[in-house]
Amino acid sequence: MRLGPWPRLNLVRNGVVAGLMAIVLCLGSVAAVSASLDFKLMAASAENLGEPHDIVLSPDGKRLMVADNENNRIAVLEAAAADLGLEPVRRQYLGLLGRRQIVSAELGGEARAPDGMVFENLRSVFSLLPEEHLWLANRAIQILEWDRDHQFCGRCRAVTENQHGERSKKCPRCGLSAYPRLSPAVIVLVERGDEILLARSPHFLPGVYSTLAGFVEPGETLEQTVAREIEEEVGVRVRDVRYFGSQPWPFPNSLMIGFRARHAGGDLVIDRTEIEDAGWFRADSLPKLPSSISIARALIEAFLAERR
Repeated sequence: MRLGPWPRLNLVRNGVVAGLMAIVLCLGSVAAVSASLDFKLMAASAENLGEPHDIVLSPDGKRLMVADNENNRIAVLEAAAADLGLEPVRRQYLGLLGRRQIVSAELGGEARAPDGMVFENLRSVFSLLPEEHLWLANRAIQILEWDRDHQFCGRCRAVTENQHGERSKKCPRCGLSAYPRLSPAVIVLVERGDEILLARSPHFLPGVYSTLAGFVEPGETLEQTVAREIEEEVGVRVRDVRYFGSQPWPFPNSLMIGFRARHAGGDLVIDRTEIEDAGWFRADSLPKLPSSISIARALIEAFLAERR
């Protein structure tokens, strides 16, 4: 397994440093942040880094340290976690942001955020974070959870060892290797002429409708998953399944793989165990939509753009 380059991240928008709202990234001088930085995941251990810059995570590993300021949630720190009086118990190398080494700093025990900072759940600040830092935080939390869950071998219970050159842990006794887990799921915009199929789950925010989604089963192709999930959830058959794009989704470790498809037949028959409501909507009568940073919204916006 070779770890290669990751997508380009843009940290400056309209001349303003973006991306440090609600996430503590110790990036050094603001002036040194350029408008076009490459974020690369490289095989290295945190111990071998020069002066790493930290993403600070709470003791439960699920929350980010953020600036406690309602009027200005952007926080650029020129200090590492240790300089704030924090003592990380584990650190995970995340990659390069420009020339800066980015490392997650997991706090332990009863650690508290310093004055002026608080811990926030990633989901609660999801729509507030600039996209590039949302996905950086996403990576930090997923890797931290993988590291916590694989301290011991799942087969023989021996203490695992980190491997050099790849993101994995290996059991020195039985040789079992453990890699970060990803759960692939399809997310689909179904079209019928000038209408699109949207549905809402009981756990959505009030009034919000979105595209349909479901996890890939072992032995399935992505296209088979699309057809099965749509028919299972709303009783509709689809055709002309086309790949759209993908997005990591940290709740907890999904990779959302987006598709567009056309209605091939069938009336709506809703599976009430998963879907609260579903319907066909025209561009001029859309319900409340999901967050603009989600791939579900990107699918919908692509459809709308074609009709403007």
